[in-house]
Amino acid sequence: MALTIAGGGTPGNLIFAAALFGIAAITDFVDGYLARRWHTESLLGAFLDTTADKVLVVGSLLGLVAIDRVSVWAALIIIVREIAVMGLRGIVAATGGMVKPSTWGKIKATAQFVAIFLAFVRLDDPWGPLYLDEWAMLIAVVVTVASFWGYIVAFWEVVRGSRTDAKT
Repeated sequence: MALTIAGGGTPGNLIFAAALFGIAAITDFVDGYLARRWHTESLLGAFLDTTADKVLVVGSLLGLVAIDRVSVWAALIIIVREIAVMGLRGIVAATGGMVKPSTWGKIKATAQFVAIFLAFVRLDDPWGPLYLDEWAMLIAVVVTVASFWGYIVAFWEVVRGSRTDAKT
């Protein structure tokens, strides 16, 4: 956020911010891949990983909104979804359950990371009515909403399962 906002979004700052964001996004994927490959996944690790992802995405979006590189509505949809998923996971965790990350969640993260990176390095010429990063952000918003629906369904199944367990 500081690199994005400092200097009012000057090209040098944005390139540096994009590089740092890209490194953070790549390390997120590598970390998850290695944890799965080496079978070192843990509940704490999953929580910290998803929390770090959300801080990275939300912080970057807020910085990009501040310099008018991302629409407020797109950022709002993504941020509300992130907060809601954390809340749903917390509710499920309080009952002793767990909603595991889904394939849609991974697709969502990739779409968001690509859209945010492109917003940092915006190309000079628009692609029709929008810049490439704006098209990518539109796709990220659609995927974000789709992945949220998947979490709602998974949450409902966990809740229904716990009700069934309570009756037995």
